[in-house]
Amino acid sequence: MPYSSNYTFLARVRKGDNECLAIHKPTKGERPLWDFPPGSLAGRERAAFLISEASGWHIVPPTVVRSEGPMGPGSLQLFIDHDPEVHYFTVMHDRLEDLAVFAAFDVVANNADRKSGHVLEDAHGKLWGVDHGLTFHLEDKLRTVIWAFADEPLTGSVHVGLERLGEALTGPDRDLGAELAHDLAPDEVAATLTRVEILLVEDRFPAPRSDRPLPWPLI
Repeated sequence: MPYSSNYTFLARVRKGDNECLAIHKPTKGERPLWDFPPGSLAGRERAAFLISEASGWHIVPPTVVRSEGPMGPGSLQLFIDHDPEVHYFTVMHDRLEDLAVFAAFDVVANNADRKSGHVLEDAHGKLWGVDHGLTFHLEDKLRTVIWAFADEPLTGSVHVGLERLGEALTGPDRDLGAELAHDLAPDEVAATLTRVEILLVEDRFPAPRSDRPLPWPLI
């Protein structure tokens, strides 16, 4: 896949007569970063999918971590067929209600790289979020183009999703926390719960808190 920061390949996944396209990001193709542990981005991609599913928002395509492959271990995510000319900046005025959950998801995941082009629209009009390797850091790293909701009250779908996440992380089974522990450090899992709880208590979307609230490039 051209213009990617790290090794990114379009792959064909087959099982018997069934097949689909997927995005493969091998761990050995990750550029070294000063603020994220080496070899950790694939797990963060999967952790983002787990958060998306547990909340009921379902905005991250199915994502797994494969231990074997032509390029070695890495993440594998269902490819979303889309028009690259359609992204956050082109849909934001017509899809604000749908995009509110993206804003909340990015806060929970502490997304450091929500570019406009990381919001895709499929052939059925559903919006998807992709490219979540720079997530779940302990420090406040939120950099996103989705600031349309800054200081606004949480929407109903956002509130319900946050409550589901809180229950999945603190309930009797704590299944989500156990799953996230495969991909994140224990303090990163705990920090994720803290971000969920803060959002619920404050009951509003945050405003930019740093001098670098936007990713680059924007698209």
